[in-house]
Amino acid sequence: MKYRNVVAAALLGFAVVAGTSPTGVHAEQLHVVRKGAGRDLSVAMNRAVVVESEVPFAELSIANPSIADFSTLSDRTIYVLGKTPGRTTLTLLDENGRLITNVEVHVSADVSEFKERLRQILPNETIEVRTANDGIVLSGTVSSTPRMQRALDLAERYAPERVSNLMSVSGKQQVMLKVRFAEMQRTVAKSLSSSLAIDGLSTGGLGVGVGTNGIASNTIAAGVTPGTSSSGETNNGAMFFGFNAGSTQIGILLQALESKGMVRTLAEPNLTALSGQEASFLAGGEYPIPVSQENGAITVEFKPFGIELDFIPRVLDDDIINLELAAAVSALDSNSSFSSNGLTISGFSRRDAKTTVALRDGESFAIAGLLQDDFRDSSGQVPWLGDVPVLGALFRSSDYQRSQTELVIIVTAHLVTPTRGEALALPTDRVKLPSEADLFLNGRVARDVRPQSGGAGEVAKQDFSGSYGYVMD
Repeated sequence: MKYRNVVAAALLGFAVVAGTSPTGVHAEQLHVVRKGAGRDLSVAMNRAVVVESEVPFAELSIANPSIADFSTLSDRTIYVLGKTPGRTTLTLLDENGRLITNVEVHVSADVSEFKERLRQILPNETIEVRTANDGIVLSGTVSSTPRMQRALDLAERYAPERVSNLMSVSGKQQVMLKVRFAEMQRTVAKSLSSSLAIDGLSTGGLGVGVGTNGIASNTIAAGVTPGTSSSGETNNGAMFFGFNAGSTQIGILLQALESKGMVRTLAEPNLTALSGQEASFLAGGEYPIPVSQENGAITVEFKPFGIELDFIPRVLDDDIINLELAAAVSALDSNSSFSSNGLTISGFSRRDAKTTVALRDGESFAIAGLLQDDFRDSSGQVPWLGDVPVLGALFRSSDYQRSQTELVIIVTAHLVTPTRGEALALPTDRVKLPSEADLFLNGRVARDVRPQSGGAGEVAKQDFSGSYGYVMD
């Protein structure tokens, strides 16, 4: 029976307190204010606390009502409501006007809801949330830059323009980019032409000659031999036939030429950069180009050429790497040169690509490819004579050219961390300068060495013996 009375009294007391509390506001903390002692009181914005004094007070005043406001529940209980972030002072006086105490009220942003939302959005991140002055301070360690940005964006919703970022990013945030340029060019050219000359000058007659390969009509008279022409140009693959028919000399010059060529271009620039930072790479040179200015002045500008690489990596969630990439391979091209007033300026052949891709650690993308097939043929003949069956071949020339180009650019990204310098091998680690005896007596310009330790030693162990390499038909 006694236990039931205690429970009933407790329930009645709770109902009385709930009935005297303002609607929609609950007391978060209970502070006891002692006479003559200054106290600090923290109140969240748009939240309220109930303060209880040990002695009765007769008068209350607050320094800045726009920061915090109050109302009295009794002569010992005060209801304090936080309005805007800041600091103010609450003063309590007794019935004689004497000071009871000063309460320093600190109103800050409400971070309880923010902490709850932060745990829901980023459950696995160790982010600490604090209030400072009228803003929010975030500290701790996050796994990636995008997750840190999410936390900052969420904090801006609760404290606009009052968020301090003290967070750091852990994990691998350095990206090594490997770009491979591979280009194959193949050219095939075939030509067949002929020239015919008839000379009767030795008998006082008239010399007649026709040619379809640029050789003049007086081929025999000029003493043209295979490999030359009357104009001084070379005739590779030329064959000359001559015979006499009485007092008439007849000469036939046939030219049949086939040429093949292949060019291989390979470049592999590698570059490492921090996530979010731009990196640039250039292995080549600069070509001077004159530029005309006002009043006839000439200035020189330098145009870079060679292997160029510019990229910005960004490490996203789950080790996904976002790449903004611009890569190029260029070289001087004399075939596209420009000449004016005795000045010759070379042109450039250039292969470049600019794109944005996303890939994981170790994955590769073929970001650019080119298949080009150029074909050209031509045929020239002497009118009417070239249409004669069989013999008409002596009055015709044909030319055939074909050029094929295949280009591919492959990008591979790796998340990397620094290592000790002893683990890295340099191209110079396996080459040693020769001694004077080796240079002058044996003619050696370098000596190969086999390191036993470090990165160079690991490379030396991978040497092959016997025949190895590539076979190209």
